[in-house]
Order: sequence, then structure tokens, then C-alpha cells
Amino acid sequence: MQVVAPETVGISAERLNKINDKLQEYVDCGKVAGFVTLVARESEVAHFETCGYRDAENKLPMERDTIFRIYSMTKPITSIALMQLYERGKFHLSQPVSRFIPAFGKTKVLSGVGFLGQQLAPQNPAMTIHHLLTHTAGLSYGFFLDSPIDELYRNSIFRSETATLEEKITGMAELPLRFQPGSAWNYSIATDVCGYLVQLLADMPFEEYLEENIFRPLGMADTAFHVSEHDIERFAKLYQHLPQTGGFREYKGAANIPFHDYTQRASAPSGGGGLVSTTADYWRFANMLLNDGEAGDARIIGRKTLEFMTRNHIKKDLLPLAIGPKPMPGRGFGLGFDVVLDAAQTGVLNSDGNYGWSGAAATNFWVDPQEQLVGIIMTQLMDNMLFFQQDFRALTYQALVD
Repeated sequence: MQVVAPETVGISAERLNKINDKLQEYVDCGKVAGFVTLVARESEVAHFETCGYRDAENKLPMERDTIFRIYSMTKPITSIALMQLYERGKFHLSQPVSRFIPAFGKTKVLSGVGFLGQQLAPQNPAMTIHHLLTHTAGLSYGFFLDSPIDELYRNSIFRSETATLEEKITGMAELPLRFQPGSAWNYSIATDVCGYLVQLLADMPFEEYLEENIFRPLGMADTAFHVSEHDIERFAKLYQHLPQTGGFREYKGAANIPFHDYTQRASAPSGGGGLVSTTADYWRFANMLLNDGEAGDARIIGRKTLEFMTRNHIKKDLLPLAIGPKPMPGRGFGLGFDVVLDAAQTGVLNSDGNYGWSGAAATNFWVDPQEQLVGIIMTQLMDNMLFFQQDFRALTYQALVD
């Protein structure tokens, strides 16, 4: 990948170098193993740098082609895939999910907890595909402890390493919803359901659909649901932040996010968090978004479809959004992306209309249509309590001079 002189796209090289200086501090202090960062403007890459290690114990350095677990940065890709099928007339956003996955027609909603246990009510309104894409479906993840529904998720078929995608999704339909569809926002397995919908509507395995309709046209050769044997050497080790010491250790799994072996083919490819990728591959996807759904001769998604997806779809009375106890002021949510509604309220340099998303191991990307800017930061740190994502974003924006 060619990297241009930053000044040719209105970025100060001297100011842009502050990114590496700051991120190297995190590495030198033993807080993070390493990073790969990319900044592009007007579809030209002006910064593509590495620091630290992909394997700290063995002193294997981060490389530009290091492979990362991108976890929930899978969600925008799955959402684009589903909306491709929308463009082909395969469904309407207002249609009930149960039209395509009948098991969800029987799903009840938690209405309270009494002396006899959970009190359940029928869905009203019925869960729609729009609810899935916006995380307002009433589904959950099992990450937190504020609802008895999450305990059910932690002991559900969704955690199975052997169940098929169909078995997982239809099995999850047997669990109650946290709330009536459309009445709240809750980050959830909804995008995994979207992945299964892609499989049903396209009448082909989900992973094959992504390969044929997104990865191959964009040249994303290193993006998949597992790491092949000959690429293991490039696969970054997964670490966990230790808040007591500020350091890190190798991640072995936890109750909220069990450890998954990405060297094995997934029995149920996760549309919500199952992909691995490289910084360059994800840049190809993000640059397609920046270019209104087009990449070279390939049209991945329609311009108006993408414009619709990257607008806020969340009603004002459901804002501000929060993932567990962590609020996201100034942000709304579209169809698969968070959307900056008020840059000042986000607490970091931003533009209104930015969109993007993060992954559980502290990967993050954003697209800024106003500034024709893309930023990507890759690392592998679970339970992150540090501020390097905010640092990266601020140091990217302060480098803009034109």
C-alpha cells in the first residue's frame, strides 16, 4: 500500500508524528503490547505505522500485515451485507423478523419479576429487521449483571463452540427479550441474527456470501472467520488490561467474553463479532464507505443506502446511548454504525456526522465525510480502561491543516 506525503492531503507530517510518540508511551510503560494505526484523507493513506509487539513475551514486533481479532468491527460489514440484500428487494426493514425466522414469533418479553419468577408478555410491537440493525430489538449479550436475561445468555447455546448458526439463532429465540422492541437501545446479539438473515435471504452460507460480495470485490484477502495455518505467525496475541497495575496479561477468557480459538473454522460464523482482519484490509472496507459505497469498479452498496445507514435512527427519548454503565454522549446509532450527532458532546475532537465502531479488543475505526478522513487503530487488549483511542483521534484531527 502506497503512503503519500501527508502535506499532499492537507495534513502536517510533523504534527501527525505525535500519534506514534503518544502510542509508544503506552508501549514503553508496559500498558499495551503494541499498535498499528492508519490515517487516510481523500482516499490517500498518509500514515500507516506500527509500534510495540504482536507478541510481547516473544518480542515479535507489530507489522503492517499483523492479523487482529476485530470482534464487533464485524458488525458494520454484516450490516452492509444485509442491506445489499435489501437493495435486491429481499425484505423490508419494517417486516417482522419472524417472517424469516419463525422461532422469533414465539419469543416473549420480560415484563417483570415476581414471587413466581419472571413475568412474560407477548411482543408488542413485533420485532422487525430495523430493530435488529439498530439494537432496539430487546435482545442482549450476557455482558452485564443488570438483568436476569443476561444470566440466561451466559448459559445459552450462543456460547456453544459446536452449534451451527441456525441452531444458535433459533435457540436464542427461546429466551425472553429484555424489553419491548423499539422501546430502548441495548447492545446485543442482534447483528448475529442479521448474519443468519443474510444466510437465509441469500440462500448460501453466511461466510461465503461475505467472501463473494464484500471481501473479494474489495481485495480483503486477510479477512475471514478464522486464521489459516500459514498465517498463524502474523496473528497477534490477545491480552487483557489489568486495572490494578495498569499492565496487561494474556487473555484466557472470561464469563462475559469466553476465549475463542480463531485457528479453527467456526461452526457458526458470528456476524456480530467473529472476523479477523488486518489494518490494510479494514482500510479497504472503510475507504469504500468514504467513497459512497464504491471501490474502483466495484459498487458494494448504493450511495443513498449508505447515506440512510449512517444517519441516526434512534429516537431522542432513547438518548444518550450507553453500553452497560458506559454512556456515549453526543452519539446516535444508524444501521450498523454509531453516528456523531454533536461532536462537542463526545468529549474528543470529532465532526458531526462521523460514523464507525469499535471491537472488544480495543480496535476502532471511523469515517469522517466532512473531512474526507478515515482513522483506524488496531491492538489486542480486552477490558480496556485506557484512553489511547481518544488520543489517536485527537492527534489525528490536530494534524489537519487544510
